[in-house]
Amino acid sequence: MALNKSNLTVGDEHSEQIVDNLTRTQIIQYAGASGDYNPLHTDEIFTTKVAGYPTVFAHGMLTMGMTGKMLTNYVGDGRLTKYGVRFVAQVWPGDSLTATATVEAIREEDGVSLVDLAVTTVNQDGTEVIKGSATARIDG
Repeated sequence: MALNKSNLTVGDEHSEQIVDNLTRTQIIQYAGASGDYNPLHTDEIFTTKVAGYPTVFAHGMLTMGMTGKMLTNYVGDGRLTKYGVRFVAQVWPGDSLTATATVEAIREEDGVSLVDLAVTTVNQDGTEVIKGSATARIDG
């Protein structure tokens, strides 16, 4: 069912598990797809011995992309007009992530119906890894 003003209420939430047990292989696959081979994401020895992290960690944009998929699953393809996040914690191999969109406002702008969403992604321990916002077109 398409989102529209009549089936949305401020405070409504939509959540999805966006990854279960993130693997190093998925992180490396993202490095290949994005062209971002930063050693913090791909080189265990560099990450632990030089940078001082416990292990490699996921690209922020990988987590943002998976969170964005939750958004398009919720609002529909081609409906997002704005999407931005802050990366607030690392995502490690083995993490499972759940993304949530919360309706903050339903409004009209230039004759277009819009929904403003608060966006958050947390790991299996409830630690927030992404915090952001999105706006999407909805049916009137």
